[in-house]
Amino acid sequence: MGEISTAIAVVIKLFLLLTPFFILSVFVTTCAQLEPKAQKKLAIRVAWAVVTACCVIYLFGALIFKYLGISLDAFRIGAGLVLMLSGIDMVRGGETPKARDLGEFSSDPAVVPLAIPTTVGPGTIGTLLVMGQGAFDKPSECIFTLGGIVIACFLVGVMLYYGRHLEKLLKSKGLNILSKLTGMYIVALAAQIIFTGANNMLAEAFKVLAK
Repeated sequence: MGEISTAIAVVIKLFLLLTPFFILSVFVTTCAQLEPKAQKKLAIRVAWAVVTACCVIYLFGALIFKYLGISLDAFRIGAGLVLMLSGIDMVRGGETPKARDLGEFSSDPAVVPLAIPTTVGPGTIGTLLVMGQGAFDKPSECIFTLGGIVIACFLVGVMLYYGRHLEKLLKSKGLNILSKLTGMYIVALAAQIIFTGANNMLAEAFKVLAK
């Protein structure tokens, strides 16, 4: 049951970290000139790119700490600050990139910029790196966490697949409200990550001083 609870928690956390409602508005803007069939194909490619990026970062992010000599708590604080800025920007109502701006990145925007960095942004990357620390030490938990990541990315893909229908249902005002609520959650999560990192670093500092 513990692993299942972990997977459910990962699904909820990562789904909100991927800022699905903001991504939906960006996706619909990008696909405004596409036929419905082409839009659905693009949604599938975006979903595959997102799940691949998230799994790779989660599994192999520990190598970044090892070779760059960055402590986990220092990275917690840095990632938390970036995540908080992203959440604040969502709460304040950052502008949605225009389709022509996104198109400048590539003839096929599925990977860049829709998957990276629009969906899997710096804050999400930082959180996944923190989550991945010690992942291989607990294989069963790692498998369930990966399952949660895949499900969260799949849910985002489903939202994009039915993007036009959801846009008509929620309308721009509804998407804006949901994006702001997601932003509030992200700010709270960022504050918790920063607090954990700072608390651990202070505890280590006091241990050194006590010697």
